[in-house]
Amino acid sequence: MSNVISAPDIERITNLRVTNPAAVRAALRDRVRAGGIPADGKMMLIAADHPARGAMSVGSDPSAMADRASLLGRIVIALAQPGVDGILGQPDILEDLAVLGALDGKLVFGTMNRGGIVGANWELDDRMTAYDAAHTASMNLDGAKMLLRIEDTDPGVARTIESCAQAVTELADRDLIAMLEPLPYEITADGKAKLIKDDAKLLRATAIAAGMGATSAYTWLKLPAWSDIAAAAAVSTLPVLILGGDPGANWDAAFADWTRALEQPTVRGLVIGRALLFPPDGDVASAVQRAAALVRPGGAS
Repeated sequence: MSNVISAPDIERITNLRVTNPAAVRAALRDRVRAGGIPADGKMMLIAADHPARGAMSVGSDPSAMADRASLLGRIVIALAQPGVDGILGQPDILEDLAVLGALDGKLVFGTMNRGGIVGANWELDDRMTAYDAAHTASMNLDGAKMLLRIEDTDPGVARTIESCAQAVTELADRDLIAMLEPLPYEITADGKAKLIKDDAKLLRATAIAAGMGATSAYTWLKLPAWSDIAAAAAVSTLPVLILGGDPGANWDAAFADWTRALEQPTVRGLVIGRALLFPPDGDVASAVQRAAALVRPGGAS
């Protein structure tokens, strides 16, 4: 199966955007919904919200996610695999997929704050530039995700914390899941934001995320498996999904980390993007099936 959707499909989506833009929105809003979180309380999600903040690299390829036909083709394959419950994505990608009919029966989570553009001086002032709570509801989504990067010297972080906390409350008021991804960052000597793989700082960031908003009843956390995941997952009773990141050459090690993470009682699944959409051998279906089997060993549901 090709990892690229056809030129006629791309043309069809673009033509619809030109001639009937309301139908593009309706394709997402009126899709057949999944009916809520699976009965087993687990979720296997595909992540596809990186391009909206300028993150298009995978491994050594700086523009791997820049070709929409390739990206959509890979996501369509991923969503079709048994055990995949849905997707986390940015508005334009979700609408493309909805027009293609790839989201019927799937959980769909929108991304909210994509204003922290990779490499920008204001990267940690991560503004809400995609979905807000009102449109998460009106577009018939199942919830929304926020990136929450904690760094102690950049005043933009305070604004991000405030806006994320408000979004958590507004989503919960609509009975929608708020998915928070807390990560520790530092500002380098050249003024750029850099992820730091520090377990103690991740625990602190996780504790901050867990306490945000007027209620935590609808909050899920999205955490990295490179950490002392047993400690990070034990910071609160909130359900946790494990993120994938870009494993580079350590692809098999990433699966080992995910397996270890899924042993924790609060960890309820995976939300993986680049690692599964761009596997080293190019076989998206096999990569996704391998990850889904970790979430539900033996195909249990």
